[in-house]
Amino acid sequence: MSYSIIISISQQTLTVISNEQNSAVQTHCYSISSGLNGVGCEKSSGKTPLGLHQLRAKIGQNAPINTVFIGRRATGEIYDQSLADSHPQRDWILSRILWLSGKEVGLNRLGNVDSMQRYIYIHGTPDSEPMGRPLSHGCIRMRNDDLIELFDLIEPGTEVMITP
Repeated sequence: MSYSIIISISQQTLTVISNEQNSAVQTHCYSISSGLNGVGCEKSSGKTPLGLHQLRAKIGQNAPINTVFIGRRATGEIYDQSLADSHPQRDWILSRILWLSGKEVGLNRLGNVDSMQRYIYIHGTPDSEPMGRPLSHGCIRMRNDDLIELFDLIEPGTEVMITP
């Protein structure tokens, strides 16, 4: 089965669409948290990029829930409150990473607006972090259980449209 994803910044949702036999059907809808600084594609802006993307890579297959990632590598840590207390300024990337690559030259691909070079992910976040409100550093945050379900459902190459 083929899927596509629509992320709505205004609604703070990620919707999975099944594209089967010339029909599109919503199969899943998750609450997300996008960039605190709003939307935008510029490097170092802390904003969530808009437009058509594709899933470039899936990272963390079979990692335990709450596995901590830094630089797309598992650190060997499992997130808990004690770890959070000892690193209060960390932007936690947990459980899985879905790395996005822009498909629209000049909007989210190449130059100063390249989503892949900006390391824009869909990733897990601590359960204590609220969903439905923009609070990330530009990525799309999800609940860990939701992210693992999504990770297992989609494949590299899946189209991801991020809309205002």
